[in-house]
Amino acid sequence: MPSFSASSLFARCCRGSVLSNLIAPFLSAGLLLGSACSSFGQEAPTPGGPPPPSTAAPEQQDSADTQTFKVTANLVNLYFSVRDKNGFITNLHKDDCAITEDKVPQVTKRFTQEKNLPLTIGILLDTSGSQQNVLPLEQESGAAFLKDVLTKKDEAFLISFDINVDLISDYTNSPSELRRAMEKAKINTGTGSGSVTGNGPARGTLLYDAVYLAAHDKLRAEAGRKIIVMLTDGGDQGSQETLKSATEAAQKSNAIVYVILIADRGFYGGGGFNLGYSGDRDMEKLATDTGGRVINVGNNGKRLQEAFDQIQDELRTQYLASYTPTNLKLDGGFRTIAVTCQKGYKVQARKGYYALADAMPNDQ
Repeated sequence: MPSFSASSLFARCCRGSVLSNLIAPFLSAGLLLGSACSSFGQEAPTPGGPPPPSTAAPEQQDSADTQTFKVTANLVNLYFSVRDKNGFITNLHKDDCAITEDKVPQVTKRFTQEKNLPLTIGILLDTSGSQQNVLPLEQESGAAFLKDVLTKKDEAFLISFDINVDLISDYTNSPSELRRAMEKAKINTGTGSGSVTGNGPARGTLLYDAVYLAAHDKLRAEAGRKIIVMLTDGGDQGSQETLKSATEAAQKSNAIVYVILIADRGFYGGGGFNLGYSGDRDMEKLATDTGGRVINVGNNGKRLQEAFDQIQDELRTQYLASYTPTNLKLDGGFRTIAVTCQKGYKVQARKGYYALADAMPNDQ
């Protein structure tokens, strides 16, 4: 797990339910980010999802958090979008799509289009040195996106990451407040407060730590639709978390990750990324495994705005399918899910979920 000093804006949760004592000085007494560690399997049911059976035992009700879904009262709730060569498909019905879990067909109990469900958004802003010349583009387009997409029932928070991971705006549905916070984000290439070993300054980009913190500490306890939109060149240096653990955290919090790849070409020698750069491949895996996708915009402001527009379109055309899994064992294992619709349709959905039981240790 990443460690954070008092200069970081996060109170950290450690594996084994140990709450870090390092809480940012300016956090209010009412803000207890560490509560995400208090009950590892306890997530609120998804709004708009099927109601839990009245006879369900407590230990069965929030047994699994998932990639795009979670098992709540023996129900898996899966958000996904469907498109063809002409765009997103918005008129599908239950019989138009089929779901398998570990290749076993499942019976869909509910199938709806959920464009009006409350939405929780985490914006992750790369403020490392490599983003020096594109940060203004990110700030302007990100603020415009939040203004367009947020309604009164939605909320968003803002995290910057570089050599530190900082919460620069906590939950709010005020686009103007988020814009002000975004405009305060600055490039940081100095001495960090955390490192891989915890012994000395960190220099780099704590991308995976940021994803983990956003998913595990902020989004896990939230209900409804949850997305992370990350603006970055995809490079990570110095994180204690890995691609695998960051992806699992997003899956277990039921968060969809969208990655907007944006790069300062001047920083990379003018022609693009350095030879051997693999951040784009890693970001592709992070996004697709959680039901999102990568949009590469280079350093083009117009393409960046179009990327945010594409994400908005997807959020307005998502479906919610719910089913009771045939495998009811809560063994902590990963269950692979596949959604198929009519021939020629491309489905964008999570790859699966973790069947977690309340009795399992807090070692996510």
